[in-house]
Amino acid sequence: MVATLLREPARPAVIREHPLAPWFAVAAVCFGAFMGQLDASVVTVAFPALQRQFGAGLASVQWVSLAYLLVLTALLVPAGRWSDLAGRKLMYLYGFVVFAGSSAACGLAPSLGVLIALRVVQAGGAALLQANSVALVVTSVPARTRRAALGVQAAAQAVGLASGPVIGGLVVATAGWRWVFFLNVPVGVLAVAAGVFLLPRTRGAAGQLLAGQPPAGRRGTDPGGAVLLAAAATAGMLAISALSGLGVPPWTAALLAVVAVLTGTALLRHERRVAEPMLDLRAMAAAGTGAALLGALCAYLVLFGPLVLFPQVVTAQGGSAESAGLLLTALPAGFGLAAAVADKLLPGGWSNRRRCLLGGTVMAVCAAALAVPAPHAVSVVLLGLLGVGLGIYTPANNAEIMAAVPARDAAAAGGMVNMTRGTGTALGVAVVTLGLHAGELLRSPQAGLALSMAALAAVALLGTVAALRGRQATDGLR
Repeated sequence: MVATLLREPARPAVIREHPLAPWFAVAAVCFGAFMGQLDASVVTVAFPALQRQFGAGLASVQWVSLAYLLVLTALLVPAGRWSDLAGRKLMYLYGFVVFAGSSAACGLAPSLGVLIALRVVQAGGAALLQANSVALVVTSVPARTRRAALGVQAAAQAVGLASGPVIGGLVVATAGWRWVFFLNVPVGVLAVAAGVFLLPRTRGAAGQLLAGQPPAGRRGTDPGGAVLLAAAATAGMLAISALSGLGVPPWTAALLAVVAVLTGTALLRHERRVAEPMLDLRAMAAAGTGAALLGALCAYLVLFGPLVLFPQVVTAQGGSAESAGLLLTALPAGFGLAAAVADKLLPGGWSNRRRCLLGGTVMAVCAAALAVPAPHAVSVVLLGLLGVGLGIYTPANNAEIMAAVPARDAAAAGGMVNMTRGTGTALGVAVVTLGLHAGELLRSPQAGLALSMAALAAVALLGTVAALRGRQATDGLR
């Protein structure tokens, strides 16, 4: 029984031998990409409803997202290491089971505290999904089509993000916020079936051990590093939440900031000294991936920030959840369109670095323009163009990172990519909440919008600088 649970199921021969078998695998991974981003964008639209349901402020309700994102961030790299050992397909499928089951439980949560706790469990399943998604794409397709395949995966993420605001707005307005979580269950069932039949076996160490073969020198999961990362990230987010009106004594924010700095410093020292680090800082420096990971963090912060910001602004102006959802659809729609077609429309000789520079510049300009008051029609256009910049930037940036690591560590590297995504997403929630709180203090929702978008524009500019400075070592890789 245990052996069966630890064995990756094989694809049917008709699938395995089909000429399009690599793209079938990409399609299966797209279920996870769609599901994770659908959940992320749907939940942000539900924030106002959760505030009314539980009588809580935004600084408290944001932890429905932040608790999920922090646990996800802490587990992504360990989950990647574990999957490199045990089998990426196996862990990916178990991730779906945990994610879908905990989603159903979230829909039944009786209180805000219970909902946040269940989101922590949900994050464990999501970590197994996201740590393996990029690795399964990279190891399933030929190198010549890697960037195109990553673009398809990014487009699936964008479809999930684009569907979330519209679906979430309609669901919250008609069936209630609980159905926001129930939506994940049927998608999860379909995804498990697709994964079993379409994904190739990765034959990790679990399969080798069952066959009597010892695993070949893989790195461990570095639990000390995971604990320090979780402590630093949690303290930092709590400090920002304390400044955003969480309702704690003023000195708490300063204390939490100190804890974040101390644990972050301890994490860097630990990762340099431990034999098998979670974050191999030396390898990152040698491969030139450090700045690329910073760029990924900036991109996801810019992507997710508006998804939290605009529902709050529209609601404050008397708009509905449906109107907020329709407004926000432009951002992920632009992202998905650009991610899907940019590889074909841009000159084939362009390097990943040049693509990142173009996408980052578009992001920075559009984010800065959104800080200026404008009619909704103009905001829709600017949000769409912001998504286009992100859709050009993200696949090229991810391809740059994955090209710099050996295939045996693909899941761990994919975990690092997704860890930066989780960190950037969490920061997007926190930074926007802080900007909105500043607007409340100034008694001007428009000031909160302007401050938040100005901050996102600065982050987009930082991502552009990272594209310029950090990709010299692998600039020739396409």
